Amino acid sequence: MISSTVNPRVKNIVILQKKGKERRRQGVFVIEGRKLFEEVLRDVPEAVDEVYVTESYLSDESRKASLAAVPYEVVSEAVMKVMAETLEPQGILATVRIPEYDKDALFKKEDAVWVALEDIRDPGNLGTILRTAEAAGVTGVILSRDSVDMYNPKVVRSTMGAVFRVPHFYTDDFLTELDRMKQTGAMVYAAHLSGKQYYDEPEYSGRSVILIGNEANGLSEEASEKADCLVKIPMEGRAESLNAAVATSLFVYEAYRKRRNRK
Repeated sequence: MISSTVNPRVKNIVILQKKGKERRRQGVFVIEGRKLFEEVLRDVPEAVDEVYVTESYLSDESRKASLAAVPYEVVSEAVMKVMAETLEPQGILATVRIPEYDKDALFKKEDAVWVALEDIRDPGNLGTILRTAEAAGVTGVILSRDSVDMYNPKVVRSTMGAVFRVPHFYTDDFLTELDRMKQTGAMVYAAHLSGKQYYDEPEYSGRSVILIGNEANGLSEEASEKADCLVKIPMEGRAESLNAAVATSLFVYEAYRKRRNRK
């Protein structure tokens, strides 16, 4: 049992919880809680790296049984509290390998719908976007490098497991990536206050990219110029814009509705 909070492995988990740069360097991120752990075991068991549990967690036979095929390290309750990012740890924590995807193959999928996020900064927004993307059958999510880290603990929790199932990747050159997607025949629809069409008017047929901008500033002029169509959401009252996650939800579900109706 690990009972010292200065144990090197414990200190490394603390660093991984706090620093995105270190997560990227090591190629792993941290998950907490039974639900997320069992989802990663079900969806991508090969991604499990290290597992840490408390004796109280192991006292439940069903929980212990789920660990039958997984090597794990027992830690004290005090150590788990230091390692965990949540205020009330559930007694299990693991590191998971950051996924890699074949962008070229994903870009070429027929009738694909992508969400492209420019400088999304709020962890809750990103987590909600990923959850909604999964529910609406989105092919994948592309993020500018200045967007919030997908493996930030708050983002991971708010995805409710979608982080394991929805292809996603960051790009150092967001504009070039949009060009690459357009070269595959994708149409780019930008959520924009200057849109000439409402979000429910396009057909979203073939390969489509839904472009969403920063919560405070919207899309950059450069990104907006890459769009084939500027699209807006009708609003009553004095509201000027919607939360980025809400706006994304409207767009992806409209695209989903149109595709369902074409079947």
